[in-house]
Amino acid sequence: MITLSPELLQAFAETHYIVLQESPFTMQIGQSCSELNALMARHNALTAAFITAYNPFSQNLPLDENQARQNELKANLKGRGLICIDGIGKHPSNNWPGEVSVLVLGLDLEAAKSVARHYEQHAFVWAAGVGVPELVQP
Repeated sequence: MITLSPELLQAFAETHYIVLQESPFTMQIGQSCSELNALMARHNALTAAFITAYNPFSQNLPLDENQARQNELKANLKGRGLICIDGIGKHPSNNWPGEVSVLVLGLDLEAAKSVARHYEQHAFVWAAGVGVPELVQP
């Protein structure tokens, strides 16, 4: 596992993870999210992962490459019969562009880590049980 810099970990912790459902909501690392809890309960999901295929290992790719990677990720997850809801991860103040993401319900932790490794991500957002999002490195 790569050791992430304190600056990168702080950026991940400060990022707003926005779930783009009918009534959008924002998740933040370490903060309880009642909307996430309600969504998980509505779908009888014990887990949720917020993940992207954009910008592998924090290296900016052209938009068309990022979109192709994200489309493959979503097809992979939907092919497993999982519920996927579009989202975007956006830091509130830095200049890093928002990254199109997906909230996946019902994916277990080891499978989420495998997906993150496959798409070359430093980390992803994970929630289980009471739905407090945490940052997980695959």
